[in-house]
Amino acid sequence: MERFSRLIQLIGNEKVKLLGEKKITIAGLGAVGGFAAEALARCGTGHFTLVDFDVIAVSNINRHIGALDSTVGKLKVDVIGERIKDINPLCTVNKKNIFAHKDSFDLIFAEKPDIAIDAIDSLGPKVELLAYCVTNKIPVISSMGAALRKDPSKIRIADISETDVCPLAKNLRRFLKRKGITEGITVIYSTEPALKTGLRPPSKKSAQDLEEEAEFPASYTRGRERNILGSYPIVTAMFGLFAAHAAIKTLVGD
Repeated sequence: MERFSRLIQLIGNEKVKLLGEKKITIAGLGAVGGFAAEALARCGTGHFTLVDFDVIAVSNINRHIGALDSTVGKLKVDVIGERIKDINPLCTVNKKNIFAHKDSFDLIFAEKPDIAIDAIDSLGPKVELLAYCVTNKIPVISSMGAALRKDPSKIRIADISETDVCPLAKNLRRFLKRKGITEGITVIYSTEPALKTGLRPPSKKSAQDLEEEAEFPASYTRGRERNILGSYPIVTAMFGLFAAHAAIKTLVGD
């Protein structure tokens, strides 16, 4: 196919054809998940399940690939779904405008994906989603904290058991260990400490403590008031691209 000819030239027709047969579920279509979807679509991935309950807001424009003045107020699953189909009209896109939590996982993973990308931003549902994937033998790539960081060279891909610095990864390890899970989850994380200067409103707590409370609340409650975290679009985009890269390596064994 001409639209993927440059990729075929690099990795070969068989691997691109294989990607076209694969099913991927992306939970969370914000700054990280949107870029992951974009990259996977441009690599010819053939089947997507997109999961997000939210709409695009004006404040998303600095970092969400689907956030434009013309898309404000639209469902994220619709906006990203349309982008994917515009990139590759032959791929299938299942859109699920639902909140990712343990009561909806059977519906979210009904298509039995070959791999999942976890880009959701609540600690409780994140723990449950990762545990569900491990229990059901679904390979999963999980994004750690991308806000409050400015150095893309500090981004790493590793097993969750090998992470350091990142407070979200630390919390995930602790909660997953209670479920008997200590390894086997690939994560995208940064070795750069969270920056205090990106926090609003000001607080006496550390930047890392506020990152955990603001971006990754343990509650499932939507609409919970959170601290606002500064985000550098270069870093959040790179998290998504790294997640897509890790997924492709898993899917085609490259």
